[in-house]
Amino acid sequence: MKITCKKQNLLEAVLNVQHAVSSKSCLTALEGILIKTYGDEILLCGYDLELGITTKIKADVHEEGGIVLGAKILSDIIRRAPDDNITIAVDDKLIATIISGTSKFSIIGISKDDYPDLPEISSLSSIKITSNVLKSMIRQTIFAVADTDEKPINTGTLFDIKNSEITLVSVDGYRLAKRTEKIPETDCTVKFVVPGKTLNEILKLISDNDEEIKISVGKKHIILKTENYCIVSRLLEGDFLDYNSAIPVDKTTELIMKTKDFIESVERASLVITDRLKSPIRCIFSDNNAKISCITSLGRANDEFQVEITGEDLEIGFNNKYLLDALKNTDTDQIRVHVSGPLSPFKILPAENESFVFLVLPVRLKADE
Repeated sequence: MKITCKKQNLLEAVLNVQHAVSSKSCLTALEGILIKTYGDEILLCGYDLELGITTKIKADVHEEGGIVLGAKILSDIIRRAPDDNITIAVDDKLIATIISGTSKFSIIGISKDDYPDLPEISSLSSIKITSNVLKSMIRQTIFAVADTDEKPINTGTLFDIKNSEITLVSVDGYRLAKRTEKIPETDCTVKFVVPGKTLNEILKLISDNDEEIKISVGKKHIILKTENYCIVSRLLEGDFLDYNSAIPVDKTTELIMKTKDFIESVERASLVITDRLKSPIRCIFSDNNAKISCITSLGRANDEFQVEITGEDLEIGFNNKYLLDALKNTDTDQIRVHVSGPLSPFKILPAENESFVFLVLPVRLKADE
């Protein structure tokens, strides 16, 4: 194989597919990036048996072929290449010579035949959605994905598609995030759970414009295709929370407030909280006023702001991080909050619809906090 391509194009492709490369594997080939020629293009692929990312870029193909090269050394060489063009030539002994300007490297590669094939799925269902909508939906729900695998299904986000509507739901035992959008008319009715790791990579790869994204769903994998990338991911197996039953319908208190006011007030009260000194944020809502406070051995913080209150007065406590995560992902100037007492979930909604629903579980307050 012998190819020549633009440094910037190759570097961008390598850095992006590298996110799916295994850092440590019993199969050495998985620690590398597969490079194969296709006409006047080259394909680059990273794969760790759970997530695969492929892309194609233009290249001058002098000799056809393929090779697997160590991801780290390859990206380091390309990043520091002195010229705008890079040539990669592979001999019969799988020695890859990489030339850019006056720079020349020779590294040992692995046969492309040793690289495992990405899963091919018999698509049971497929949908189309614009990249900006998908990106917004993932951003507004991924914060509630569980960090630990005590319950593996919660380390991913549920995609619930029916009636030409898509709903994303994440839950970690302390909070829930739900976002719903209309999609182009489709007969597709399917539920699947995508790992949080995959969603983080999707966020990095898809654009903020209205590019059309196609998602094909199989029994154990999904394939997501953008204009420049193809992402293949395994799906998580297990029983996901019945989110419709988990979201409370009744309320005894409704709050309407400016999102910025609530965020800034909680942030000020959080200044006396550290990784070592933790204490809940106390929120008292009465007389169209919100009083926010916190006490730790570092000191005491008090703040307040105006809020519209309908129903009963409320005193409730929260983990400051969980509350701020929800508030900062609302992406709206004003929010409604529905709650049924100091130990019921704090239900955060947009001011005028239910395009998203965030639940944050409260913490029990002590009298002296």
